[in-house]
Amino acid sequence: MYTFTNRFISNEENLKFAQENMMGPNAMRIAEEMALYLDIRDNMRILDLGCGAGLSTLFLVEKYSVNVFAADLWIPPTENYERFQSVGIDDKAVPVSVDATKGLPFAHEYFDILFSVDSYHYFGDTPEMLPSLIPFVKKGGYIAISIPGLKYEFGENVPDEMKPFWNEPEVARTIRSLDFWRELWSREKGIEVVDIREMLCCKQAWDEWLDGYHPGLPYANEIAEGIKMMEAEGGKYFNLIQLIAKVI
Repeated sequence: MYTFTNRFISNEENLKFAQENMMGPNAMRIAEEMALYLDIRDNMRILDLGCGAGLSTLFLVEKYSVNVFAADLWIPPTENYERFQSVGIDDKAVPVSVDATKGLPFAHEYFDILFSVDSYHYFGDTPEMLPSLIPFVKKGGYIAISIPGLKYEFGENVPDEMKPFWNEPEVARTIRSLDFWRELWSREKGIEVVDIREMLCCKQAWDEWLDGYHPGLPYANEIAEGIKMMEAEGGKYFNLIQLIAKVI
């Protein structure tokens, strides 16, 4: 299932590159699993929304030879451009700065697929977000996201071991259950939800991020906190959620 990712990180230099650019559970592995449920063809135009440092973009370009607009709010486009140059994908990957909550700077029906790994939960938990994105995808195209989630809603009954991490309002707001996302997306009339599932790569993707920890990494503080949280969670509560919808 993860042929590309396994081959990529089997090379020591590539593994170092991946570890230095992970901003959460391994986006390349997550992207590879989600791509199995999509019909991705050469030269499609894909929006990688919330691409981070571009591991999902790298996968899409190298695996499928598609044209990717690598959009992110936190990572400056110049940093991603230099990163894409270093791995030889700058001719197929266009880095842009985007705040999805303020609207996308693209033509309507411009993309074959809107693809998002480990970022949509930060901005997509409102009823307004999904309908604001649909116009940018061609009729018959797809919106595909994968996000960290919960096996069930905590509500007011946060498990004791998770309470130290649920003090952050953003965590409690963004990490939600599959049922929450299913209900939210089912309201939208402009799409047909064709797939919603717990992803198989959850533990492996998290482990690959956390196992690469060392103090010199760009996101070392975030990884250190992630290690504490995942040790407390112990495989009991978290999952990765995949949602794919066809634009109709």
